[in-house]
Amino acid sequence: MLPRSSTVQATLALELLDSDGDTNPVQAELRYDSGDPFAVRGDFCLDEQVVRWVFARSLLRVGLYEPTGSGDVRVRPWLDEEGRAVLHIELCSPDGSAVLQARANEVATFLRRSESLVAPGCESAHVDLDQALTQLLDQPTA
Repeated sequence: MLPRSSTVQATLALELLDSDGDTNPVQAELRYDSGDPFAVRGDFCLDEQVVRWVFARSLLRVGLYEPTGSGDVRVRPWLDEEGRAVLHIELCSPDGSAVLQARANEVATFLRRSESLVAPGCESAHVDLDQALTQLLDQPTA
């Protein structure tokens, strides 16, 4: 039997970086649910619109120390103008792309809280394979 699902979340004040190097504040909520142990959900408030992204928790963990990711989400460590450790999170879609800057210590705190629910490397023990297979089989075909 799988453990009961638990969640952690964190509200972060990020900065949206534009092509000129200017920044605009972005409120973000990161959410981790042990029932979906590989993923982090990010809700980003842009101009009173919430944009949701789901990406691998490991991208944030690895991105604290080295550039990682390919495709739609890329993460890399960086130093801001004051020399503070930050993460650059690049999100790409057919509608456009954005680079968000988050304080590394805030992301690390969120990750530690998520890892108290599911330790890195133990995610597969929290996946309900029967449920996942049922969801895949119930998907309409194109």
